[in-house]
Amino acid sequence: MSSPIDSADQSPALETAHATQVGNDPKDKKPTVLETHGYFLGKSIGTGSYATVRVRHLRKKNRCFCEIFLRFQMAHSERHEGNVAIKIVSKFSAPADYLKKFLPREIEVVKGLRHPNLIRFLQAIETTHRVYIIMEFAENGSLLDIIRKDQHIDEIRSRKWFKQLTYAIEYCHDRGVVHRDIKCENMLMDDSWNIKLSDFGFARGHMKPKNGQPILSETFCGSYAYASPEILRGIPYQPQFADVWSMGVVLFAMVFGRLPFDDSNYKELIKQVSSKVVFPKDPKVSSGCKSLINKILAPLKSRIRLSGIKMDQWFLFEEGQAGSSKDRKSISSVTDEERRLSVDADSLVPPNLITKEELEAKARPRGARRDSTDEEQPVGTQNPFDEAEQSDKGNSSGKSKKPPSKKES
Repeated sequence: MSSPIDSADQSPALETAHATQVGNDPKDKKPTVLETHGYFLGKSIGTGSYATVRVRHLRKKNRCFCEIFLRFQMAHSERHEGNVAIKIVSKFSAPADYLKKFLPREIEVVKGLRHPNLIRFLQAIETTHRVYIIMEFAENGSLLDIIRKDQHIDEIRSRKWFKQLTYAIEYCHDRGVVHRDIKCENMLMDDSWNIKLSDFGFARGHMKPKNGQPILSETFCGSYAYASPEILRGIPYQPQFADVWSMGVVLFAMVFGRLPFDDSNYKELIKQVSSKVVFPKDPKVSSGCKSLINKILAPLKSRIRLSGIKMDQWFLFEEGQAGSSKDRKSISSVTDEERRLSVDADSLVPPNLITKEELEAKARPRGARRDSTDEEQPVGTQNPFDEAEQSDKGNSSGKSKKPPSKKES
């Protein structure tokens, strides 16, 4: 199976040297697997112990490269001509659960998604040494970068970006996809300063309710500071509602420039997520925005759904219109009784929450000679256009797919 991923088992300098110094005579140069697909290494834009993301440039100067690239459709190349981002995953050093579980899921999920506020998957390439995921490149960094630079984000921009996040998540949920790792770091900015939700490494597909019965998730993943109470308590949960909780954390972080919960101590974190949201005195934030945050960061039974968020007055507010009397109502619509823990926080045991940091800690040491690309050979490629054609053929064959169970990990 050709499955794209985001890690590199070599340094940028080493791979660049390999790409440019194969021989003294230009005729002796052997193109790398990526070069044969028209991708040429650029600057590093992010690193991890098992992952490196780099910018590459699509070039069509050489006819051979053009012909190979055209196998994936000219419309695709015309639309994304310029910089792309590539996740490079080392098969030798990436953790086993990432390679066997999360990476295949990520590829399966992202190749079917098309939304203006989602980073677009372009192609997946697998070789004997690594897997590459080629995707749209977001030029202006992440939402976290903006918060750090500006200290907090005004409500005009916060509303715009929160709307874009809401529409992106609604699109995913309508297609049975849950993200499970929504956070400021994963919200990127394109050249027009629009949100592009990225990193579907913990995402899961086929999660639409069956016969009215929700499919529960038993994989506790994401980031502690953005995790819903049900995840933190380690009970099977509906990931759609956990995504909504994470959206509330993002909204709080935008308007206040800080996270609402301290994740340094598990017991304290449990108490905080089960208590009334505490809003800082500064910066000044409207009561309407605080009210929406309260509705989102609420117990599961009373937590607002995406449909309710879209009908919220702060969400619908247009600049220049007069505030209504409803905007000045009590900030909290959730009672203290609803928020109260049913069990003592001291008796709870932290769940085995899978985080990106934990996966990085599990990365395997690189063995001797495994940082070279000299022997790297292509295994296969995937792109959304080929997959669509294969899907159409599969649907016409009359074969039915086995439905997922009521509980998914």
